Amino acid sequence: MRDSRPRYLELGAAMQAEVLQQVFSDAPATADANILDAALSAFLDFGVKRTSMGEIARRAKVSPATLYRKFPSKYAVVESVGLREARRLVATVDGAVDTSASGADQVADCFAAFGRELTRNRLLRRLLDTEPEAVLPHLTTKGATILALGRAHMAQFIRRLHADGELPAFDAARAEQVAEICARLSLSFALTPDGIVDITDDAAARAFAKVTI
Repeated sequence: MRDSRPRYLELGAAMQAEVLQQVFSDAPATADANILDAALSAFLDFGVKRTSMGEIARRAKVSPATLYRKFPSKYAVVESVGLREARRLVATVDGAVDTSASGADQVADCFAAFGRELTRNRLLRRLLDTEPEAVLPHLTTKGATILALGRAHMAQFIRRLHADGELPAFDAARAEQVAEICARLSLSFALTPDGIVDITDDAAARAFAKVTI
């Protein structure tokens, strides 16, 4: 049976760039939102492996023929759901930042929101609980794409603050380095939330960010 994991979790730099472009795109939401909602619901109930295309079609109230016309395989559905979840995460993080605050506070807001949303993501938590053997490698040893997403978002954010005069001058490499630290810390907190810093507590996460990053 074909692996249903999103292909962008396993591919190299060129595909990572393509995925990042899609995540940060301003393109309108897919017209197939009903199918993706149905698929997400099924994944949350059964996990990805145990969800069939028939179950997705039933929940979406479309015929199997219609589903296969739009998505030729479960692999394609999983990929689209994952992309939409990534776009939702980015939008939620952006919306959590107080743009009237100081640059340091905005960086802390962004870090806290990114860690919080990763930790609370229902699909990620479900797959970590039920299919860790499929998911964990792509969040650890093969986690380059996930890290690239967090790094790209944070680096873009830091450069915007610098351009607005909210952060002191630094070179481009510094922005990438700070973004890398933020992405790795957020992913670590999402995978192992129990520790001395409660990443689900916004005040604690923000305080940690301000003294660490």
